[in-house]
Amino acid sequence: MNKNFLKIINGLSWTTELSEKLLLGVIGIATCIASIQHIYGMLIIQQVLLADLFMLFIFVEIIGMVGAFYSTSRIPVTLPIIIAITALCRLIVMQSKEMDAFLVLAEAGAILVLSVAAYVMSMKDKISLEKKKSLRQEKT
Repeated sequence: MNKNFLKIINGLSWTTELSEKLLLGVIGIATCIASIQHIYGMLIIQQVLLADLFMLFIFVEIIGMVGAFYSTSRIPVTLPIIIAITALCRLIVMQSKEMDAFLVLAEAGAILVLSVAAYVMSMKDKISLEKKKSLRQEKT
């Protein structure tokens, strides 16, 4: 490829970083607004259901994911997986009475698959951190 073209592409990487930070900031603000609206709705009807608590957990996890990005400049893969697990649990709690038993089992299977994926990813992160630590020790 042309060297000038590669220089231009590399020079534009700041736009990707800026848009990523901006969009995650919007997601964080929108999540805070959504959580306030959800809490307000619970106060209006004066009832807190298990599904509401799961929804609040999802809001907290999304805010945590945005905070983790701003503190480390990367999003841990396990956080979106945990959010998906919580969302599936919420679906099961909300709809299990009306759902076909096969669908409940399928959602439970999806939770199992996501749990295994989260465990594998956490082990991968642990191993990569140990490798970084050993490489630093070898350099010194």
